[in-house]
Amino acid sequence: MTICLGFDYGVKKIGVAVGDTQTQIANALTTVRAINQKTGWDEISALVETWQPKQLVVGISHKEDGSDNEVTPRMIRFSRQLEGRYHCPVVLFDEALTTFEAKQLLFDEVQVSANKLWEVQDQLAAQLILQSWLNTKEKG
Repeated sequence: MTICLGFDYGVKKIGVAVGDTQTQIANALTTVRAINQKTGWDEISALVETWQPKQLVVGISHKEDGSDNEVTPRMIRFSRQLEGRYHCPVVLFDEALTTFEAKQLLFDEVQVSANKLWEVQDQLAAQLILQSWLNTKEKG
């Protein structure tokens, strides 16, 4: 079994999910808040310490034509920082519209309030990213 953490990076909030390659199931964990655009590394370090992941998966987004959008370079920098801090392999995984999908799911299907939606949408997006990545892997 290989434990993985998935991240939906945002400038203000980072959604985090956990999953493993054996069950191939991802679960939303938490949302890490960035204060004054400073990543909440203490909180991320605590998650890494608790879960001891062997793989980190960071959602990466691009424009429809495949070129970088304004957040893409920050996502790449965040993934490099993760790898440097935790000496754990990082995979960049196309997150095509996962935050939008998460909002739709929560708002339409679960009928979550707008305030609650703001709190949990990023961790659900991280779960969708990690689940999509797990779905591409073989069990092991």
